[in-house]
Amino acid sequence: MPATINCDVAIVGGGLAGGLIALALRRKRPDCDVRIVEGGGRIGGNHLWSFFASDVVPADRWLTAPLVGHGWRSYDVAFPAVSRTLGTGYYSIESRRLDQVVRAELPEQAVMTRRKVLAASPTAAVLADGDRIEAKGVIDCRGPADLAALECGWQKFHGCELQLAAPHDLARPMIMDATVEQLDGYRFVYALPFSPTCAFVEDTYYSDTPDLDSATLGNRIGGYAQSRNWQLDHVVREESGVLPVVMGGSFTDYWQAGGNKVAKAGSRAGLFHPLTSYTLPDAVRTATLVAAASDLSGAALHRLLHDFARSTWRRRRFYRMLAAMLFKAAEPEERYRVLQRFYQLDPGLIGRFYAGHSTLFDRLRIVSGKPPVPLGKAVSAILGASR
Repeated sequence: MPATINCDVAIVGGGLAGGLIALALRRKRPDCDVRIVEGGGRIGGNHLWSFFASDVVPADRWLTAPLVGHGWRSYDVAFPAVSRTLGTGYYSIESRRLDQVVRAELPEQAVMTRRKVLAASPTAAVLADGDRIEAKGVIDCRGPADLAALECGWQKFHGCELQLAAPHDLARPMIMDATVEQLDGYRFVYALPFSPTCAFVEDTYYSDTPDLDSATLGNRIGGYAQSRNWQLDHVVREESGVLPVVMGGSFTDYWQAGGNKVAKAGSRAGLFHPLTSYTLPDAVRTATLVAAASDLSGAALHRLLHDFARSTWRRRRFYRMLAAMLFKAAEPEERYRVLQRFYQLDPGLIGRFYAGHSTLFDRLRIVSGKPPVPLGKAVSAILGASR
């Protein structure tokens, strides 16, 4: 017989945003009865999330510290005309670690995997097996809403964790290697040294289309490993993704597309960097915001998260303008020049950019000087950048 499950907060969707909210509530509000509901077999799915030290303020690092599996004190970038090492910390979280920590910290009954949600309201969720969750408040974290409400380019990628037969030559993370052939827009390879004989390598594109051929990208990763004389033993795991790069659109339409009056977090709330598609900094901020809330009712959570997402959207118009310049002013094979110029700027400015906290001076510095794209197209893209 279908059952009704009662709780204080139901988190629908067990990705990064949902997992962090569950952990934050457990640590800061241990009396709060939480349920996290995920259709897949584990919290976080099959993902790797990375972030810069400056992405998470010191006061919030209690949330990410137990999840970090790899960390480095600096990172590299490489472009046809510029190669540079930046002395900023860089960290990675693997989804299997997120799953382990969530299961270790929450009561067994709180983690509901392999339970698909058919519908969510401010105070209830209906499951595919007929069960129903009744909660004081529901937060929907089930991934993107209707992206048709936004004007998007696409960041698409395929990554492989490579176990090698002999040590590789990576001294630190290679965040962007744009010395590779420029195909399908701005292309770069991203490589992380997990151990002397293990590296995670990702082939990434800033493309006009969301089409993704994982097999082709996987072959290119193999070619990249060969070009560096890495001796492949086997592929440990693979992951692929297509993320929106937002140039404009309607926040109101996007929010409502994900469920009117339902509290939302993560990409469903539009809480990701418009140009980098980063979600982790916003997911941390959202989780700590929810954990500090005095009212966890459905209506209060909706007001809290809607207002947070809307104010974040408004503050990020500058990044949407830059995304429009990248996609509309630069020819696809020349887009790397925009990032090549950017990475010659001050490391502090670069860090604030990724964190979404660029100052007025940062913004002026980014757009000052001769643009690395045709001036007329740059002006047209800026003027055409929408809300």
